[in-house]
Amino acid sequence: MSSESVDSESKVSGNQANIPARIRRVLDIDDGDKLRWHIEDDGTLRVQVVQQRSGTFGDFGGYDGDRTTDVESEHDTWGVDVE
Repeated sequence: MSSESVDSESKVSGNQANIPARIRRVLDIDDGDKLRWHIEDDGTLRVQVVQQRSGTFGDFGGYDGDRTTDVESEHDTWGVDVE
């Protein structure tokens, strides 16, 4: 990507600016991701995308089993099975 070309532009409204859809797609930016802003010594603005799709439940696709449970009677406050 050439630094001389303009890929997209957006308008600032109040304290917010939209990220153009093409930029979001190319950089895989999604809800919950963070943007880290850096101003270089020469005045160039650099933005780093920090994706927030990992962690304890990052890959959890939900329960796909055939057994139903009654959460209140079968589990304690911390979600541990009651004996």
